[in-house]
Amino acid sequence: MKFHIKTTGCRANQWDSYVISNTLNRNGCAQTKLEDADICIINACTLTEAAERDIKRFINQCRARNPKSTIVLAGCHAQVYPEKGFGADFVLGNKEKFSILEYIGLKERSIKTVDDTFLEKAEIDGLPTGKTRFFLKIQDGCDKFCSYCIVPFARGKGRSRNEDEILMAMESLYEKGVKEVVLTGIEISAYKDEKTGDDLNNLLKILEDAKTPPRIRLSSIDPIFITDKFIDIMASSKKIAKSIHISAQSFSDKVLHLMKREYTKAYLVDTIKKLVKRIEDIGIGLDIISGFPSEDEDAFLETFNSIENLDIYYLHVFSFSPRQKTEAAFMPNQIPDRVKKERVNKLRILDRRKRIDFYDRFIGKNAIIIPEGKVYRGNFIKGFTDNYIPVFIKHKKSLENSLIEVKIKDIEDGFLIGECL
Repeated sequence: MKFHIKTTGCRANQWDSYVISNTLNRNGCAQTKLEDADICIINACTLTEAAERDIKRFINQCRARNPKSTIVLAGCHAQVYPEKGFGADFVLGNKEKFSILEYIGLKERSIKTVDDTFLEKAEIDGLPTGKTRFFLKIQDGCDKFCSYCIVPFARGKGRSRNEDEILMAMESLYEKGVKEVVLTGIEISAYKDEKTGDDLNNLLKILEDAKTPPRIRLSSIDPIFITDKFIDIMASSKKIAKSIHISAQSFSDKVLHLMKREYTKAYLVDTIKKLVKRIEDIGIGLDIISGFPSEDEDAFLETFNSIENLDIYYLHVFSFSPRQKTEAAFMPNQIPDRVKKERVNKLRILDRRKRIDFYDRFIGKNAIIIPEGKVYRGNFIKGFTDNYIPVFIKHKKSLENSLIEVKIKDIEDGFLIGECL
Protein backbone atom coordinates (compact mmCIF):
# COMPACT_ATOMS: atom_id res chain seq x y z
CA MET A 1 0.00 0.00 0.00
CA LYS A 2 1.24 3.49 -0.87
CA PHE A 3 0.56 6.71 1.00
CA HIS A 4 1.01 10.44 0.55
CA ILE A 5 1.03 12.85 3.51
CA LYS A 6 0.69 16.62 3.60
CA THR A 7 1.38 18.61 6.76
CA THR A 8 0.05 22.05 7.61
CA GLY A 9 0.66 24.24 10.64
CA CYS A 10 3.22 24.11 13.40
CA ARG A 11 6.49 22.29 13.92
CA ALA A 12 4.82 19.88 16.33
CA ASN A 13 2.73 18.77 13.36
CA GLN A 14 5.95 18.17 11.40
CA TRP A 15 7.05 15.76 14.12
CA ASP A 16 3.63 14.08 14.20
CA SER A 17 3.73 13.52 10.43
CA TYR A 18 7.22 12.06 10.77
CA VAL A 19 5.91 9.55 13.32
CA ILE A 20 2.85 8.75 11.18
CA SER A 21 5.07 8.13 8.14
CA ASN A 22 7.47 5.92 10.08
CA THR A 23 4.56 3.88 11.49
CA LEU A 24 3.14 3.33 8.02
CA ASN A 25 6.58 2.41 6.65
CA ARG A 26 7.08 -0.15 9.39
CA ASN A 27 3.74 -1.69 8.43
CA GLY A 28 4.85 -2.25 4.85
CA CYS A 29 3.56 0.97 3.27
CA ALA A 30 5.63 3.16 0.97
CA GLN A 31 5.52 6.94 0.73
CA THR A 32 4.84 8.35 -2.74
CA LYS A 33 3.46 11.33 -4.65
CA LEU A 34 -0.22 12.21 -4.44
CA GLU A 35 -1.18 10.77 -7.85
CA ASP A 36 0.14 7.27 -7.01
CA ALA A 37 -1.10 6.95 -3.42
CA ASP A 38 -3.72 4.54 -2.13
CA ILE A 39 -4.10 6.68 1.00
CA CYS A 40 -3.85 10.49 0.95
CA ILE A 41 -3.43 12.03 4.42
CA ILE A 42 -3.56 15.64 5.54
CA ASN A 43 -2.31 16.21 9.08
CA ALA A 44 -4.08 19.53 9.43
CA CYS A 45 -3.78 22.66 11.50
CA THR A 46 -6.91 24.41 12.74
CA LEU A 47 -5.46 27.69 14.01
CA THR A 48 -7.09 29.97 11.41
CA GLU A 49 -9.67 30.05 8.64
CA ALA A 50 -6.73 29.89 6.21
CA ALA A 51 -5.92 26.46 7.65
CA GLU A 52 -9.40 25.28 6.64
CA ARG A 53 -8.82 26.54 3.11
CA ASP A 54 -5.63 24.47 2.96
CA ILE A 55 -7.63 21.37 3.91
CA LYS A 56 -10.32 21.95 1.28
CA ARG A 57 -7.68 22.66 -1.38
CA PHE A 58 -5.83 19.42 -0.60
CA ILE A 59 -8.97 17.29 -0.60
CA ASN A 60 -10.09 18.82 -3.90
CA GLN A 61 -6.67 18.06 -5.38
CA CYS A 62 -6.95 14.46 -4.22
CA ARG A 63 -10.39 14.06 -5.77
CA ALA A 64 -9.24 15.61 -9.04
CA ARG A 65 -5.82 13.96 -9.41
CA ASN A 66 -6.38 10.65 -7.63
CA PRO A 67 -10.14 9.98 -7.35
CA LYS A 68 -9.72 6.35 -6.25
CA SER A 69 -7.59 7.20 -3.21
CA THR A 70 -8.79 7.00 0.38
CA ILE A 71 -8.58 10.48 1.96
CA VAL A 72 -7.75 10.85 5.66
CA LEU A 73 -8.25 14.16 7.46
CA ALA A 74 -6.24 13.93 10.69
CA GLY A 75 -4.96 16.05 13.54
CA CYS A 76 -6.03 19.27 15.20
CA HIS A 77 -8.79 20.29 12.80
CA ALA A 78 -10.29 16.81 12.91
CA GLN A 79 -10.09 16.82 16.71
CA VAL A 80 -11.92 20.11 17.20
CA TYR A 81 -14.26 20.27 14.20
CA PRO A 82 -14.96 16.65 13.19
CA GLU A 83 -18.23 17.71 11.58
CA LYS A 84 -16.20 19.69 9.02
CA GLY A 85 -14.73 16.74 7.16
CA PHE A 86 -14.92 18.42 3.74
CA GLY A 87 -15.59 15.08 2.07
CA ALA A 88 -12.70 13.11 3.60
CA ASP A 89 -13.29 9.36 3.90
CA PHE A 90 -11.83 9.20 7.41
CA VAL A 91 -11.60 11.88 10.11
CA LEU A 92 -9.11 10.98 12.85
CA GLY A 93 -8.16 12.92 15.98
CA ASN A 94 -4.76 13.63 17.51
CA LYS A 95 -4.37 10.21 19.09
CA GLU A 96 -6.09 8.16 16.43
CA LYS A 97 -3.94 9.59 13.61
CA PHE A 98 -1.02 7.45 14.82
CA SER A 99 -3.09 4.31 14.05
CA ILE A 100 -4.38 5.14 10.57
CA LEU A 101 -4.27 1.60 9.16
CA GLU A 102 -6.24 0.28 12.12
CA TYR A 103 -9.10 2.73 11.57
CA ILE A 104 -9.14 2.24 7.82
CA GLY A 105 -9.37 -1.52 8.43
CA LEU A 106 -12.28 -0.97 10.79
CA LYS A 107 -13.85 1.48 8.34
CA GLU A 108 -14.31 3.80 11.32
CA ARG A 109 -14.30 7.60 11.50
CA SER A 110 -12.97 8.13 15.00
CA ILE A 111 -12.72 11.24 17.15
CA LYS A 112 -12.34 10.59 20.84
CA THR A 113 -11.96 13.13 23.64
CA VAL A 114 -8.41 14.48 23.81
CA ASP A 115 -6.24 12.14 25.86
CA ASP A 116 -4.35 14.42 28.25
CA THR A 117 -1.87 11.67 29.11
CA PHE A 118 -1.01 10.45 25.61
CA LEU A 119 2.38 11.24 24.09
CA GLU A 120 3.55 9.08 21.18
CA LYS A 121 6.93 7.35 21.52
CA ALA A 122 10.02 9.14 20.23
CA GLU A 123 11.19 6.47 17.82
CA ILE A 124 13.89 7.83 15.52
CA ASP A 125 14.40 6.54 11.97
CA GLY A 126 16.67 9.33 10.71
CA LEU A 127 16.00 12.51 8.78
CA PRO A 128 13.07 13.01 6.43
CA THR A 129 14.27 13.08 2.82
CA GLY A 130 16.02 16.30 1.82
CA LYS A 131 15.95 17.82 5.33
CA THR A 132 18.79 18.87 7.59
CA ARG A 133 16.80 20.07 10.59
CA PHE A 134 15.01 17.48 12.71
CA PHE A 135 11.93 18.46 14.72
CA LEU A 136 11.80 16.62 18.06
CA LYS A 137 8.61 17.10 20.05
CA ILE A 138 9.43 17.30 23.75
CA GLN A 139 6.04 18.53 24.95
CA ASP A 140 2.37 18.57 23.90
CA GLY A 141 -0.77 20.40 24.98
CA CYS A 142 -1.37 23.72 26.73
CA ASP A 143 -3.16 24.76 29.93
CA LYS A 144 -3.42 28.49 29.27
CA PHE A 145 -6.59 28.94 27.18
CA CYS A 146 -5.69 32.35 25.75
CA SER A 147 -8.92 33.90 24.56
CA TYR A 148 -8.13 33.60 20.83
CA CYS A 149 -6.54 30.13 20.77
CA ILE A 150 -8.22 26.88 19.76
CA VAL A 151 -5.11 24.76 20.40
CA PRO A 152 -5.91 23.63 23.98
CA PHE A 153 -9.18 22.17 22.66
CA ALA A 154 -7.21 20.29 19.99
CA ARG A 155 -4.19 19.17 22.00
CA GLY A 156 -5.43 18.92 25.59
CA LYS A 157 -3.54 19.66 28.78
CA GLY A 158 0.22 20.13 28.86
CA ARG A 159 2.40 17.03 29.24
CA SER A 160 6.10 16.48 28.65
CA ARG A 161 8.40 13.77 27.35
CA ASN A 162 10.74 12.47 30.05
CA GLU A 163 14.42 13.39 29.96
CA ASP A 164 15.60 9.82 29.43
CA GLU A 165 13.55 9.47 26.25
CA ILE A 166 14.78 12.85 24.97
CA LEU A 167 18.41 11.91 25.67
CA MET A 168 17.99 8.57 23.88
CA ALA A 169 16.44 10.35 20.89
CA MET A 170 19.22 12.93 20.83
CA GLU A 171 21.93 10.26 20.94
CA SER A 172 20.21 8.37 18.13
CA LEU A 173 20.06 11.54 16.02
CA TYR A 174 23.74 12.23 16.72
CA GLU A 175 24.68 8.72 15.61
CA LYS A 176 22.61 9.10 12.43
CA GLY A 177 24.58 12.20 11.49
CA VAL A 178 21.87 14.80 12.12
CA LYS A 179 23.44 18.23 12.56
CA GLU A 180 20.52 20.31 13.90
CA VAL A 181 17.56 19.47 16.13
CA VAL A 182 14.65 21.81 16.79
CA LEU A 183 13.05 21.21 20.18
CA THR A 184 9.38 21.68 19.54
CA GLY A 185 6.00 21.32 21.18
CA ILE A 186 2.79 23.22 21.69
CA GLU A 187 4.19 25.19 24.65
CA ILE A 188 7.81 24.14 25.20
CA SER A 189 8.28 26.80 27.86
CA ALA A 190 5.89 24.68 29.98
CA TYR A 191 8.18 21.65 29.72
CA LYS A 192 8.47 19.70 32.98
CA ASP A 193 9.70 16.17 33.53
CA GLU A 194 7.13 14.56 35.82
CA LYS A 195 9.71 12.29 37.46
CA THR A 196 12.55 14.76 38.10
CA GLY A 197 10.64 18.04 38.12
CA ASP A 198 13.20 19.52 35.71
CA ASP A 199 11.95 22.43 33.61
CA LEU A 200 13.18 23.60 30.20
CA ASN A 201 16.13 25.45 31.73
CA ASN A 202 17.35 22.30 33.43
CA LEU A 203 16.77 20.21 30.31
CA LEU A 204 18.90 22.61 28.26
CA LYS A 205 21.73 22.39 30.80
CA ILE A 206 21.56 18.57 30.67
CA LEU A 207 21.65 18.57 26.86
CA GLU A 208 24.70 20.85 26.88
CA ASP A 209 26.81 17.99 28.28
CA ALA A 210 25.01 15.10 26.56
CA LYS A 211 25.63 13.38 23.23
CA THR A 212 23.50 15.43 20.85
CA PRO A 213 23.70 16.92 17.36
CA PRO A 214 25.95 20.01 17.37
CA ARG A 215 23.17 22.57 16.96
CA ILE A 216 19.97 22.75 19.05
CA ARG A 217 17.32 25.26 18.08
CA LEU A 218 14.25 26.18 20.10
CA SER A 219 10.79 26.62 18.62
CA SER A 220 8.36 29.30 19.76
CA ILE A 221 8.77 30.52 23.35
CA ASP A 222 6.28 32.25 25.63
CA PRO A 223 7.88 35.59 26.59
CA ILE A 224 7.04 35.04 30.26
CA PHE A 225 9.64 32.21 30.30
CA ILE A 226 12.47 34.41 29.00
CA THR A 227 13.98 35.17 32.38
CA ASP A 228 17.53 36.24 33.22
CA LYS A 229 18.31 32.59 33.98
CA PHE A 230 17.09 31.44 30.57
CA ILE A 231 19.03 34.22 28.82
CA ASP A 232 22.21 33.26 30.72
CA ILE A 233 21.82 29.60 29.66
CA MET A 234 21.26 30.58 26.05
CA ALA A 235 24.14 33.07 26.01
CA SER A 236 26.67 30.64 27.47
CA SER A 237 25.65 27.58 25.43
CA LYS A 238 27.87 26.15 22.69
CA LYS A 239 24.92 24.24 21.23
CA ILE A 240 21.80 26.39 21.47
CA ALA A 241 21.33 28.42 18.30
CA LYS A 242 21.36 32.18 18.79
CA SER A 243 17.85 32.66 17.47
CA ILE A 244 14.56 32.88 19.29
CA HIS A 245 10.94 33.06 18.17
CA ILE A 246 8.75 34.84 20.71
CA SER A 247 4.96 34.49 20.78
CA ALA A 248 4.44 38.19 21.55
CA GLN A 249 1.04 38.64 19.76
CA SER A 250 0.70 42.38 20.56
CA PHE A 251 2.43 45.34 22.19
CA SER A 252 -0.82 46.93 23.39
CA ASP A 253 -1.58 46.36 27.08
CA LYS A 254 -5.31 46.63 26.36
CA VAL A 255 -5.14 43.92 23.69
CA LEU A 256 -2.82 41.69 25.70
CA HIS A 257 -5.28 41.81 28.59
CA LEU A 258 -8.18 40.82 26.33
CA MET A 259 -6.05 38.02 24.90
CA LYS A 260 -5.39 36.73 28.44
CA ARG A 261 -1.64 37.00 27.95
CA GLU A 262 0.33 37.25 31.20
CA TYR A 263 2.72 40.11 30.42
CA THR A 264 2.74 43.75 29.41
CA LYS A 265 4.24 45.86 26.64
CA ALA A 266 6.92 47.09 29.06
CA TYR A 267 7.90 43.50 29.89
CA LEU A 268 8.14 42.58 26.19
CA VAL A 269 10.28 45.58 25.33
CA ASP A 270 12.59 45.03 28.31
CA THR A 271 12.94 41.30 27.54
CA ILE A 272 13.87 41.91 23.89
CA LYS A 273 16.41 44.56 24.88
CA LYS A 274 17.98 42.14 27.38
CA LEU A 275 18.29 39.45 24.72
CA VAL A 276 19.96 41.86 22.29
CA LYS A 277 22.37 43.10 24.96
CA ARG A 278 23.36 39.67 26.29
CA ILE A 279 23.50 37.61 23.06
CA GLU A 280 25.50 39.12 20.24
CA ASP A 281 23.83 39.03 16.79
CA ILE A 282 20.79 37.16 18.11
CA GLY A 283 18.00 36.74 15.56
CA ILE A 284 14.66 37.57 17.21
CA GLY A 285 11.37 36.69 15.54
CA LEU A 286 7.92 37.67 16.79
CA ASP A 287 4.42 36.25 16.32
CA ILE A 288 1.95 39.12 15.97
CA ILE A 289 -1.85 38.90 15.69
CA SER A 290 -3.38 41.91 13.98
CA GLY A 291 -7.04 42.91 14.09
CA PHE A 292 -7.93 41.39 17.46
CA PRO A 293 -11.34 42.53 18.79
CA SER A 294 -11.12 46.08 20.24
CA GLU A 295 -7.73 46.71 18.64
CA ASP A 296 -8.41 50.31 17.62
CA GLU A 297 -5.98 52.40 15.56
CA ASP A 298 -4.09 53.59 18.65
CA ALA A 299 -3.56 50.00 19.83
CA PHE A 300 -2.38 48.94 16.39
CA LEU A 301 0.07 51.86 16.17
CA GLU A 302 1.37 51.03 19.63
CA THR A 303 2.29 47.57 18.38
CA PHE A 304 3.65 48.82 15.04
CA ASN A 305 5.78 51.58 16.54
CA SER A 306 7.13 49.35 19.31
CA ILE A 307 8.32 46.76 16.79
CA GLU A 308 9.76 49.43 14.51
CA ASN A 309 11.94 50.72 17.35
CA LEU A 310 13.22 47.30 18.49
CA ASP A 311 16.25 45.43 17.19
CA ILE A 312 14.42 42.36 15.90
CA TYR A 313 14.96 40.20 12.80
CA TYR A 314 11.53 39.23 11.47
CA LEU A 315 7.78 38.95 12.07
CA HIS A 316 5.22 36.20 11.58
CA VAL A 317 2.02 38.17 11.10
CA PHE A 318 -1.44 36.65 11.47
CA SER A 319 -4.78 38.27 10.80
CA PHE A 320 -7.08 37.55 13.75
CA SER A 321 -9.29 34.62 12.82
CA PRO A 322 -12.28 33.92 15.10
CA ARG A 323 -12.42 30.23 16.02
CA GLN A 324 -15.60 28.73 17.37
CA LYS A 325 -15.29 27.61 21.03
CA THR A 326 -12.83 30.42 21.87
CA GLU A 327 -13.79 33.50 23.89
CA ALA A 328 -12.48 35.96 21.32
CA ALA A 329 -14.87 34.68 18.66
CA PHE A 330 -17.76 36.13 20.68
CA MET A 331 -16.16 39.37 21.86
CA PRO A 332 -17.71 42.71 20.88
CA ASN A 333 -15.89 45.23 18.68
CA GLN A 334 -14.79 42.76 16.01
CA ILE A 335 -12.52 44.43 13.45
CA PRO A 336 -13.71 44.56 9.81
CA ASP A 337 -11.82 42.32 7.39
CA ARG A 338 -10.79 45.33 5.32
CA VAL A 339 -9.08 46.95 8.31
CA LYS A 340 -7.41 43.69 9.32
CA LYS A 341 -6.03 43.27 5.82
CA GLU A 342 -4.63 46.81 5.78
CA ARG A 343 -2.90 46.32 9.12
CA VAL A 344 -1.47 42.94 8.17
CA ASN A 345 -0.05 44.46 4.98
CA LYS A 346 1.60 47.27 6.94
CA LEU A 347 3.18 44.79 9.33
CA ARG A 348 4.39 42.58 6.49
CA ILE A 349 6.06 45.57 4.84
CA LEU A 350 7.74 46.26 8.20
CA ASP A 351 8.78 42.61 8.35
CA ARG A 352 10.47 42.81 4.94
CA ARG A 353 12.31 45.96 5.98
CA LYS A 354 13.47 44.37 9.25
CA ARG A 355 14.74 41.27 7.43
CA ILE A 356 16.78 43.26 4.89
CA ASP A 357 18.20 45.49 7.65
CA PHE A 358 19.22 42.40 9.60
CA TYR A 359 20.76 40.74 6.54
CA ASP A 360 22.79 43.89 5.76
CA ARG A 361 24.60 43.59 9.08
CA PHE A 362 26.20 40.31 8.03
CA ILE A 363 27.43 41.09 4.53
CA GLY A 364 31.19 40.51 4.49
CA LYS A 365 31.07 38.33 7.62
CA ASN A 366 31.71 34.60 7.99
CA ALA A 367 29.07 32.19 9.26
CA ILE A 368 28.42 28.47 9.73
CA ILE A 369 25.49 27.02 7.78
CA ILE A 370 24.01 23.54 7.31
CA PRO A 371 22.99 23.25 3.63
CA GLU A 372 19.75 21.47 2.74
CA GLY A 373 19.16 19.26 -0.29
CA LYS A 374 16.55 21.31 -2.16
CA VAL A 375 17.89 23.20 -5.18
CA TYR A 376 16.81 26.83 -5.68
CA ARG A 377 17.10 29.09 -8.73
CA GLY A 378 18.70 26.35 -10.77
CA ASN A 379 22.00 25.94 -8.96
CA PHE A 380 21.78 27.08 -5.32
CA ILE A 381 21.19 25.31 -2.03
CA LYS A 382 20.19 26.97 1.20
CA GLY A 383 21.53 26.66 4.71
CA PHE A 384 20.67 28.48 7.93
CA THR A 385 23.13 30.27 10.16
CA ASP A 386 23.18 30.04 13.94
CA ASN A 387 20.87 33.08 14.10
CA TYR A 388 18.51 31.68 11.45
CA ILE A 389 19.61 33.65 8.40
CA PRO A 390 19.11 31.70 5.15
CA VAL A 391 22.29 31.80 3.04
CA PHE A 392 22.37 30.50 -0.53
CA ILE A 393 25.51 28.88 -1.94
CA LYS A 394 26.34 27.11 -5.22
CA HIS A 395 24.96 23.58 -5.21
CA LYS A 396 27.31 20.74 -4.45
CA LYS A 397 25.89 17.41 -3.26
CA SER A 398 28.73 16.74 -0.81
CA LEU A 399 27.89 19.92 1.16
CA GLU A 400 24.42 18.78 2.21
CA ASN A 401 23.83 18.20 5.95
CA SER A 402 27.34 19.38 6.85
CA LEU A 403 28.58 22.24 8.98
CA ILE A 404 30.03 24.58 6.34
CA GLU A 405 31.81 27.89 6.88
CA VAL A 406 30.82 30.52 4.35
CA LYS A 407 31.46 34.18 3.70
CA ILE A 408 28.27 36.19 3.13
CA LYS A 409 28.96 38.19 -0.01
CA ASP A 410 25.84 40.09 -1.09
CA ILE A 411 22.06 40.37 -1.27
CA GLU A 412 20.46 39.56 -4.63
CA ASP A 413 16.69 40.04 -4.95
CA GLY A 414 16.31 39.62 -1.20
CA PHE A 415 18.47 36.47 -1.07
CA LEU A 416 21.75 36.37 0.86
CA ILE A 417 24.48 34.86 -1.33
CA GLY A 418 27.42 33.11 0.30
CA GLU A 419 30.70 31.56 -0.77
CA CYS A 420 32.31 28.49 0.79
CA LEU A 421 35.60 29.07 2.56
